[in-house]
Amino acid sequence: MSRLLPALRSLPRSAPAASSRLVVARRGYADVADGKLSLSLVLPHESLFSASGVTQVNLPAASGDMGVLANHVPSIEPLRPGVVEVIEDAGGQSKKFFVSAGVATMHGNNTLTINAVEAYSLDKFSLENIRSGLADAQRVASSSAPDAEKAEAEIEVQVYEGLQAALSK
Repeated sequence: MSRLLPALRSLPRSAPAASSRLVVARRGYADVADGKLSLSLVLPHESLFSASGVTQVNLPAASGDMGVLANHVPSIEPLRPGVVEVIEDAGGQSKKFFVSAGVATMHGNNTLTINAVEAYSLDKFSLENIRSGLADAQRVASSSAPDAEKAEAEIEVQVYEGLQAALSK
């Protein structure tokens, strides 16, 4: 980079000609979300949920929780263990699914595809069983077990903690 600095300093500092200016169109947050999303939540062995009139989908993205509305910028987001919330109407009726991990792909045509490793409706879980599983996984993760077992236990801890947080809300 330091070899480029003299070359950059020699560039003219005048404004570019009007004909060579680049115009960038920007849109504000959700200012054009006038349509509906088409959503597919799929597992390797089955399609768990599919709908074409979805208002919003809230995702547990690896970079942080995010909401997806119609006309969202096309993107691919890795998912961490957490809750996918599907809001189908403006009244706030929602369906919640727990995903262990996966990938959400927002296509340019208002289609959102969520490919999950494992996913279940949130109402299928028992808080007592989650607490018990979390305690077992934490015990193995902090033990002198082989590295492979400890790695599996650490993943289980992440999943159980995500479930516990989801059910505690």
